Amino acid sequence: MAVIATPVDPPARTPIWAQLYVQVLVAIVAGALIGHIWPATGVELKPLGDAFIKLVKMIIAPVIFLTIVTGIAGMKDLAKVGGVAAKAFAYFFTVSTFALVVGMVVANVFQPGAGMGIDPATLDATAVQDYAAKSHDMTIVGFLMEIIPTTVAGAFVDGNILQVLFFAIPFGLALAMTGERGEPALAVLNSVGAAFFKLVAIFMKAAPIGAFGAFAFTIGRYGIGSVVDLIKLVGAFYLTSLFFVLVVLGAIARLTGFSILKLIRYLKEELLLVLGTSSSEAALPSLMEKLERAGAAKPVVGLVVPTGYSFNLDGTNIYMTLASLFIAQAVGIELSLSEQLLLLAVAMLSSKGAAGVTGAGFITLAATLTVVPSVPVAGMALILGVDRFMSECRALTNFIGNAVATLVVSRWEGALDRDALARALDGPSGPVAVRAVEADAD
Repeated sequence: MAVIATPVDPPARTPIWAQLYVQVLVAIVAGALIGHIWPATGVELKPLGDAFIKLVKMIIAPVIFLTIVTGIAGMKDLAKVGGVAAKAFAYFFTVSTFALVVGMVVANVFQPGAGMGIDPATLDATAVQDYAAKSHDMTIVGFLMEIIPTTVAGAFVDGNILQVLFFAIPFGLALAMTGERGEPALAVLNSVGAAFFKLVAIFMKAAPIGAFGAFAFTIGRYGIGSVVDLIKLVGAFYLTSLFFVLVVLGAIARLTGFSILKLIRYLKEELLLVLGTSSSEAALPSLMEKLERAGAAKPVVGLVVPTGYSFNLDGTNIYMTLASLFIAQAVGIELSLSEQLLLLAVAMLSSKGAAGVTGAGFITLAATLTVVPSVPVAGMALILGVDRFMSECRALTNFIGNAVATLVVSRWEGALDRDALARALDGPSGPVAVRAVEADAD
């Protein structure tokens, strides 16, 4: 038997103008130009972005339900379900806590708010009243009670990811326990799931329109100039998030056996969509499909990705400690180590349940500051104007973090197809395929 390296013919390339990530990138640039040159027109384009996000959110609940139920019901060893969940939450807690610490360290070292000398009495508290009001509902008991839907249909009607998870997991277990009698139902759900992912592909064709409208609104409403006054905070946040992704998540990825840069390239369409809409939920169904294609086991994808959207928010965690300390520095309040540790603990709890949608990070920041009286909630008015620009970075970091978490947990479970992962991340330009052919001894 001789092993001969033979090149594999690459698949026919899609014209560059027809590739989704190129279309989204062009749409973002066009939206930014419209918003900057004609701000009023940019603001009026907001419904385009809102409509696309609603379109995707419409199918998120059934996609998650079908993925989880078919994944769990198809598992032969149901004890593995608990193992996957335990490993996922261990990862979430460890990495999320590290993200909070990173944000805190950067704020203390670089002190982006130092020297601003803002008098707290001059701050306009009314500007953040709505966010503060919403934050009062984010108690631990309230959060836990909110996980349980009032009715089965209610979880799907409200589109609450955690409520759908709460119903889908036990339903998948119940279907698995029915044995052969459940096979017809499982076959139907698999077929329906395939149809829903085809629907995702259809809806994603509208992504450039959504990104165009959303970005035109952001620039038209807030203006690029609004970043200038708070450039130290925005710059510190973006650089910290970049460090976290490339160094921290990069190291985790390397230990798992893949490159973070190749993963980012593989998910470029979804990342540009997140950038354009400031919402990681807009790319959730597509992320689940791509991770399965990259070799992650379907049950692991079904459990880790939706759960991570509420419990593994690395970008939001970096933002909360960094923004909290920025506000304290800006108003001249020096927090002791014990107060900063209290802030970190509260932020760890309040960040849970913040879905990857625009504004959620700001609301969780309000929830954190209401529990830590040392820092005035009214200080949030200082960063209100640039929060939208930081929202995009939060969503991108959260998105990449959940992709890495899914591959890591799949590896821990021994359910990661390394060959599929290599094919996905290397792409058509990857290593030459090698196939074994029998050679005659003569």
